[in-house]
Amino acid sequence: MEKRASTRIPVSIELKFYCGNRVHNGTVINISEKGMFIRTTEMSFPLESQWDVEMTHQEETLSIPVSLRRMEMSPDSHDGIGVEIVGPSEKYYAFVNSLRPAS
Repeated sequence: MEKRASTRIPVSIELKFYCGNRVHNGTVINISEKGMFIRTTEMSFPLESQWDVEMTHQEETLSIPVSLRRMEMSPDSHDGIGVEIVGPSEKYYAFVNSLRPAS
């Protein structure tokens, strides 16, 4: 069984991402310090391609550089893409930590 580097947090966050000169929409369904899974039907991207995703947190837009790691298309599962965060910023870490359930 594969062990993840960081814990996934289930969420539902709308975002935009820019690949080439096109704007795409998606929904983050889980997120961690290292990456996120984005539910989207737009999946014609080369593996390891890099682009920015934008999401809003506390009325501030976060622009987060990502690299495509996997694509999923299945009738039983969420269609979408798994991305790795490239050089996460302190703001990104603070954003992820704000999503953790209180213990």
